[in-house]
This record gives sequence, structure tokens and C-alpha cells, in this order.
Amino acid sequence: MLRAILMLGLLVVLGMFAAGLVFNVLGGLVGLVIWAAVLAVKLLVVGGILYLGLCVLSPNTAQRLKERWTETRVQQY
Repeated sequence: MLRAILMLGLLVVLGMFAAGLVFNVLGGLVGLVIWAAVLAVKLLVVGGILYLGLCVLSPNTAQRLKERWTETRVQQY
């Protein structure tokens, strides 16, 4: 009985150590992913505003840019 209680206590301590280690490491990774996602959204908004301004000021240039970025890379022979 005492052996079972001590093993259970040891497993709980090891589990808490492992959980703390995982959450500390993953906490930093989650923060990095959130920072990158926020940066991507900001760049998307700025790019959208610039493209909208380009569409209003110079529709032909906007059309050429759109065609340039939407064309496929694979050339068929």
C-alpha cells in the first residue's frame, strides 16, 4: 500500500514537471506564432490599402500587377 502511494506521488510529481516544461516551451512558441499572425494581418491590411489606392489612381497598372501575380508558373509545351 505504501509502495503504491509513493509511486503515485512520484508519477504526479513527474507529470507536473513534464506539464510545466511543455507549457513553458509551448507558451513561447504560441507567443511567436501569434506575433507572426498579427504581423501577417498588418501586412495584408497595408498591402490591401496600397492595392486599393493603386486601383483608384492607375487601374491599368493594377491590372498588370494582378495578371503578373495570378499567372501560373508552369509552362506547358
